[in-house]
Amino acid sequence: MTMGVNKVFASAKEAIFDIEDGASIIFGGPGMIHFSPTTLIWALKEKGVKNLTAILNFPGIGPTNPLTLADNKQIKKLIGSFGGIAGVPTLIEEQIRQGEVEYEMVPQGVLCERLRAGGAGIPAFYSPTGVDTMIEEGKEVRYFNGKKYLLEKALTADFAFIPAYKADKMGNLVFRRTMRNFNPVFATAARVVIAEVDEIVETGDIDPDHVVTPGIYVDRVIKTEVNRRDIATQFRTAMAKRVTVGGSIKRPAGMKPGLTRELTALRVAKELREGQWVNLGFGLPILVSQFMPDGVNLHSEMGLMAYGHPPQTDAEFDAYVTDAAGMFVTTKPGSSCCTNLEAFAMARGGRLNTVVLGAFQVSQKGDLANVWSPKMGAPGVGGAMDLVVGGSRVIAAMEHVTEDGEPRILKQCTYKLTAPRCVSLIVTDLAVIQVTDEGLLLREVAPGWTPAEVQKYTDAPLTVSPDCREISM
Repeated sequence: MTMGVNKVFASAKEAIFDIEDGASIIFGGPGMIHFSPTTLIWALKEKGVKNLTAILNFPGIGPTNPLTLADNKQIKKLIGSFGGIAGVPTLIEEQIRQGEVEYEMVPQGVLCERLRAGGAGIPAFYSPTGVDTMIEEGKEVRYFNGKKYLLEKALTADFAFIPAYKADKMGNLVFRRTMRNFNPVFATAARVVIAEVDEIVETGDIDPDHVVTPGIYVDRVIKTEVNRRDIATQFRTAMAKRVTVGGSIKRPAGMKPGLTRELTALRVAKELREGQWVNLGFGLPILVSQFMPDGVNLHSEMGLMAYGHPPQTDAEFDAYVTDAAGMFVTTKPGSSCCTNLEAFAMARGGRLNTVVLGAFQVSQKGDLANVWSPKMGAPGVGGAMDLVVGGSRVIAAMEHVTEDGEPRILKQCTYKLTAPRCVSLIVTDLAVIQVTDEGLLLREVAPGWTPAEVQKYTDAPLTVSPDCREISM
């Protein structure tokens, strides 16, 4: 029995009829190809409206992401967690570099909270994320119980494009697995919310317990014109060719070999214990999941808890299950899903035991820099700033030197900081180094390396532990 108002539109073109030049639009999804509001983005590109403010996590790569709007120079301002990402040059990143697009960088957890506040009618809130970094610039600072916080203002938009798994004609939305991510929060903060869904059913066909976003938030519904599983399968194949799991880390000519990426990840995994909750960042840290001790629970800011290994067969592959880096993983007994808002609340609230992050630089005080490097046209913070403020142990898993042989472990970071004094252990292809109040303590060296040789490639002074030994697996 059909009940209530029918919010279904025949096409994306009809659903975006009132979007005009200068509109602000929230783009749901983390920016991954298969989680994007693809059909709506294509329609917006065809319409050609200009001077848009895009609010999102990551513009993404490929024709199914908001990035494609950069082709027509439709975006005037970008508010999000990534303007650029190391190793993935994009047109919008270049437009930011040239000053054609204004960019406001917002850490992922803060982005969720600002939009949640906007949707809830709360004008502002205080956050510990970004203290003593570029995020602090121009913001009001206040201390609570002796700790520093930044005032963050609520954020809203004219429209929101929200990808979902299923909708009824009343606009109630269901999200499958990690498709939940940012979307339920983003759907609360716009004047007009347009949902792009895989399936539309009659009102009443969705169990009320299964509704994640109630129809009160949703104004229009369209059926997607893409097959998300097909797109995800293509993406999986492309990433399998692109990502090299093992192999030697790139080093300057004349530098003798150290650990491979796999062995570096294996050494990090030895730091983890049964029962711990662990978050793995993008890049080298992703590999740590392959060597995880039994009983370690993986936490993803995508909202996937206690997830399993990458799919080994097509039968295990689920287009709606990824980690925070967009790599496909599996669920297992004990897995659960939530929104990014809740995932970051877990991190800031002290629920994580260990966070493993990649780094461009780490200082002798444990300052972390992984937001920006000179090769990037615009910085990209992701969730790192939110992940390190909850008091968890932070391990930096990184290459010891750049491809040009420049040290990455420094007396003082020269790149923009992700967070000050947060790293407690550094694991590289050459060494294991503990960050202490007195400085850096060299605990282990790669096979074939001496402490003196490691110091040669380290800008910050190292104190050699009395029991310094060769890294063993």
